[in-house]
Amino acid sequence: MQLKTKYFIYIFTILCLIFEAQAGEWSGYIAGELRYFPESPLSNDQYEGANLSLSAQPQYSHEWDDGDQSFTFVPFVRVDQHDSERSHFDIRELTWLKASKTGVWELRLGIRKVYWGVSESQHLVDIINQTDLVEHFDGEEKLGQAMINLALISENWGTLDLFILPGFRERTFPGRKGRLQLGSIPIDTNQVLYESGAKEKHVDLAMRWGFMLGDDLDIGLSHFSGTSREASLVAGIDTTGSLVLIPYYEQIEQTGLELQFTQEAMLWKLEMISRKNQQGHFTAFTGGFEYTFVRESGAEIGLITEYLFDDRHDNATNPFEDDIMFGLRLALNDEQSTELLAGGVFDLDSSAAYYLLEASRRLGDSWKLSLETYIYSQIPPDDLSYGFRNEDFVQLELAWYF
Repeated sequence: MQLKTKYFIYIFTILCLIFEAQAGEWSGYIAGELRYFPESPLSNDQYEGANLSLSAQPQYSHEWDDGDQSFTFVPFVRVDQHDSERSHFDIRELTWLKASKTGVWELRLGIRKVYWGVSESQHLVDIINQTDLVEHFDGEEKLGQAMINLALISENWGTLDLFILPGFRERTFPGRKGRLQLGSIPIDTNQVLYESGAKEKHVDLAMRWGFMLGDDLDIGLSHFSGTSREASLVAGIDTTGSLVLIPYYEQIEQTGLELQFTQEAMLWKLEMISRKNQQGHFTAFTGGFEYTFVRESGAEIGLITEYLFDDRHDNATNPFEDDIMFGLRLALNDEQSTELLAGGVFDLDSSAAYYLLEASRRLGDSWKLSLETYIYSQIPPDDLSYGFRNEDFVQLELAWYF
């Protein structure tokens, strides 16, 4: 285990002892994870076969002032068998909330996770928090972000969230021994580059207006100004003279739109962004629908279709510039909360495709078993996912909730 991980675990333990003496509630989980990669990695430095890890995410919550003030603390820690970069600690949330007595505003100070978006296959609009890529490459796991957030709330015109975001979080990447890398060339996070002279101290600004039109249409309009959460990778040399890729973070202006329209059993979704950076301007969107069948047993079967587009085409920094996603979601709505999501994303310009299967089921009152499978198929050399061509894997997680 790295020294920095041990250091953070010590801090976490001390904070737990302090909060235990205060009024409040603890919840959270402890989980064991097994990942198995059937194919050999591209680099000899990477491990083969199976990998074990342990993670924990407790949550402390305390309310006072008749519920108008609250404090939330959510730390996260993982210890990984092979990848030292995946053994890490993070504070997902450390937030004080103050709500007005009239309910017209809320002020949040501290570290938080904020999610924007409606689509299943890609989260274009979501930009407040940095991706915790060593946790999962799907972009859904996020690092905590320091912020000042003022929400202005009205029954007539919706909610306006204003954000000041001091301090930038670098994206996490697998280490030399880790799997799910972008290719055989390692990423050197010790030589990070920034467009801004303030580097990681740059203060970003953001806003989002959310409004419900009638009972059917949810609208979200947002703007972000600051350091991109997405890293461009530029070639460089490390201290040993070896070729490496160096993350570069540029300044961007991004405007986002979210639409979600409910029409009986049909749910229409759209995410769209317009982003300006030093290379120019581009537009991207993800849109589609989910149709849900309800069986007599209470089980729900959802059919999902989404189209993914980026007008940069071959110059896009993600592989989804002209792709279509098909999926099936099953929720048995039984006592064990059995759920399943299966699907695939298919490149319309090549033979590239990847398939996924996610399933989970509660075991008793406190345990949950989860299964994930990802398969990459026929990835051509000019595709951004080419580095994943040997990274098919199966993941099994058993979590205890308290």
